Amino acid sequence: MDVTIHRRKWFMPAPDLAQSLTGAAADHERAAAYFWSFLLLRGVRFLPRRLAAVFFSTVVELIARGGDPAAYRAGLVVLGRLYQRFDLLPGDGAVVAAAVVDTVRRFAGESWGSESARVWEQGCLRVLGLAEQSAEMLGDGPQVTFGVVESVVSAGVDLAVVSVRPVGRLHFVAGEALPVCSPRLPGRWRWLSPANAPRVDGTVEFHVRAIPGGAVSPVLVGQVAVGESLWLGPPCEVGLSAAVAGDADLLLVAGGTGLAPLRAVVEQLAVSRVRRRVTVVVGARDLPALCEMAGLEGLRRAYGGWLSVVLVSGDEGVDPLAAGGLLGAVLLHYEPGRAVVVCGPPQLIEEARTWLLVGGVASEDLRLAVTFRHGFDVVSWASRQRHADTVVAEVAGGEAGEDRRAGDVP
Repeated sequence: MDVTIHRRKWFMPAPDLAQSLTGAAADHERAAAYFWSFLLLRGVRFLPRRLAAVFFSTVVELIARGGDPAAYRAGLVVLGRLYQRFDLLPGDGAVVAAAVVDTVRRFAGESWGSESARVWEQGCLRVLGLAEQSAEMLGDGPQVTFGVVESVVSAGVDLAVVSVRPVGRLHFVAGEALPVCSPRLPGRWRWLSPANAPRVDGTVEFHVRAIPGGAVSPVLVGQVAVGESLWLGPPCEVGLSAAVAGDADLLLVAGGTGLAPLRAVVEQLAVSRVRRRVTVVVGARDLPALCEMAGLEGLRRAYGGWLSVVLVSGDEGVDPLAAGGLLGAVLLHYEPGRAVVVCGPPQLIEEARTWLLVGGVASEDLRLAVTFRHGFDVVSWASRQRHADTVVAEVAGGEAGEDRRAGDVP
């Protein structure tokens, strides 16, 4: 099912919507408690109180601020899974919309205008309709859960390694991505990929780079502290897991923090029953990226002949991620039938989409990380989600891969 987010004028919210949300966002726990009580008093009990803040803040953020396509999709994935889990009935939508309107109005103060109620109600019904479509697309699978930050290690001026211990087991496959949200910015979800394969202790490591002008990444890098809670959405296939390539040999191409999920893929392949040749081509433009290589080199030394690592570094101001650098090195190592998997900044993905095909990579061999910037991107991504759970056994193996789909995370 295609649930592509259409970039209509409707999704460019008027400034007064964001302004009327300010009060509720500033005190989101009280606002969420009011929202939950409103539903409870009217007999709508679909949502446990501990998830009320997640549901309410995500709905109102999608209505008021919209966001870029990837962030919007992340929020819809969260709502879709909550919708699917708690079986929101069609008739409940009107009550939920009324609860949203009443809650925002209560906290909005003077910013509440004469048309606010109508716009918020229509916006809520629209978002709930998209959430229902998202629920149908996702099917059964891991739920929204919480995690506690165990460590935040600076890896550079704008880069941090954030280690999180989820409540219960977070069921994911190396290479998948999941929506992550800090209660410091409730409802603002961003996609992050674990930098590790599933571990026995259940911890997950995220490598986060602060994007200049970004709202969320600078908070995750510079403000989130040990002991804080993070909200974790359901992991989704984004074109990077080893299963998308079947049994083919792999040519993994990483730029920037795109190395993190591909390193996780290598970790998972190391304990997989399926052995294949793997070459990792890394474009490193700074010291943190070079430090990332140490982990891969350790794996290469431990596992021998099936894994090789190629470093493409900048020289005299030349960006190693440019088409003539990193992608040129990819073409040198490509062989027909070998799956080429690319992960990195959106610009790298766009260049790979064009230049690797021009350079001779067969279209059926090329797999790019989903950016959600194109309709065909989203259609392809959506078609994979229902089948994501069925491939886990094919790529799992060894101690870290056991019992990873035993049940939903609480």
